Amino acid sequence: MNERIIELEDIAPNEFFGPHNRNIELVKKSFPKLKIVARGNKIRIYGESIMLDEFEKKFNSLVTYFHRYNKLDDNSIERILTTAVQHKNSKLSDGVLVHGVSGRAIKAQSVNQRKMVDLMNDNDMLFAIGPAGTGKTYTAVALAVRALKEREVKRIILTRPAVESGENLGFLPGDLKEKLDPYMQPLYDALRDMIPFEKLESFLENGTIQIAPLAFMRGRTLDSAFVILDEAQNTTHNQMKMFLTRMGKHAKFIINGDPGQIDLPRRQISGLKEALLALKGLKGIGFVHLDEKDVIRHQLVKDIISAYKNIETD
Repeated sequence: MNERIIELEDIAPNEFFGPHNRNIELVKKSFPKLKIVARGNKIRIYGESIMLDEFEKKFNSLVTYFHRYNKLDDNSIERILTTAVQHKNSKLSDGVLVHGVSGRAIKAQSVNQRKMVDLMNDNDMLFAIGPAGTGKTYTAVALAVRALKEREVKRIILTRPAVESGENLGFLPGDLKEKLDPYMQPLYDALRDMIPFEKLESFLENGTIQIAPLAFMRGRTLDSAFVILDEAQNTTHNQMKMFLTRMGKHAKFIINGDPGQIDLPRRQISGLKEALLALKGLKGIGFVHLDEKDVIRHQLVKDIISAYKNIETD
């Protein structure tokens, strides 16, 4: 009798196997001639070589499905196990960027968010400009997670300048990471919507996903990475130039910012504003401008943005 061992990677076994190992019991019923033993994150299968090959193909399809949709249920298991051909790495349809926690479909919600998706498909670098609440960060993170799931990149890097917008960083409690975490919270929030907790923790520990202040990017070459610079309006000339020149082979960059919320010292030129002028028309770089029509928060947020726009143009 032959033995084969399959190890689950970046998957919480209890979520994959289901309550009381329900999912793995369904798999066992489809392969009655095999002995299947699940322990921890490893599965041992005993049987004839041909049947082991068939089992591994089907099991890998289940793993691919779980990675994409973050769930398994009776119907999906039955469908996968009874389908002769699996379409590996096929793009998601109906505008779905990724399936988040519990399988929730995450899509671009507005015209300009969809434009972000289209421009990112056609360019390696994208500037997304607009006020708070327009979904710049959330859409960018969804695009990054999609690229990681489709194995278009090997890692995601999320960064932003640690500018003290009216707050004193030095007096915040904790070590450097604890001081900086509040600045990175919007990025963590988006990731938690799209990647199950244990898997996200694993990605953060092994460096598949990295979240760091912009200063930590200096000297690096970012190959095979999807990199998002958030709050880019608070970069200086030197910081923006440094960041843009980190781009390595097979990399994708998204730069998000709101020129109306600059927290730099007075008379300090925003690196984002400068880049928008310097790089305009450069091939391979896309630009999208979001506005109050793209806001997906409370209706009042749209009205507030419009009201401030009227003041600023008077």
